[in-house]
Amino acid sequence: MAFELPDLPYAYDALAPYMSAETLEFHHDKHHKAYVDKGNELAQEAGLADKSLEDIIRESHGSNAPLFNNAAQHYNHVHFWKWMKKNGGGTSLPGALQKAFDSDLGGFEKFKADFTAAGVGQFGSGWCWVAVKDGKLEIMKTPNGENPLVHGATPILGCDVWEHSYYIDYRNARPKYLEAFVDNLVCWDYVLELYEAATK
Repeated sequence: MAFELPDLPYAYDALAPYMSAETLEFHHDKHHKAYVDKGNELAQEAGLADKSLEDIIRESHGSNAPLFNNAAQHYNHVHFWKWMKKNGGGTSLPGALQKAFDSDLGGFEKFKADFTAAGVGQFGSGWCWVAVKDGKLEIMKTPNGENPLVHGATPILGCDVWEHSYYIDYRNARPKYLEAFVDNLVCWDYVLELYEAATK
């Protein structure tokens, strides 16, 4: 299945001041597009172009690093754009999600502290996640383009901590970026949708 660059689900300036139009233009139009273009080329070369994106990620993990990196980053970003919305974030989670955060992650405030710590503690480029593993929520962090799929888990929320995701707006203040993401950007309805799909 050919990789395609999705349109952003909002205007470039919709997430300001927490994520600027300049950041989104570079991040979506340049970085994500590069993963799509290179991923298509490498998937074709590997004879995996007809597979699903998730299968390409799992099959290339540990055996074809260039393909894995581009395919995983494409997957991560397809969701990343949907994990954000104008006037997002906040502590009010849809019912089933609130229960899961309370029982598995120790409540919202503990989630926020642990999720932020995972993102801050990821040395260099990478991601921090909330993922479903064995029916329970877990906070994870991964380097570079790696994601929970290759660890037997399904991501339901992720934040990109590569510098191109925040440096224009926050310079080296990664903790401020992560706090702004949770407080002002997260689209909890999309997180709930993924949670329900992962726990069916």
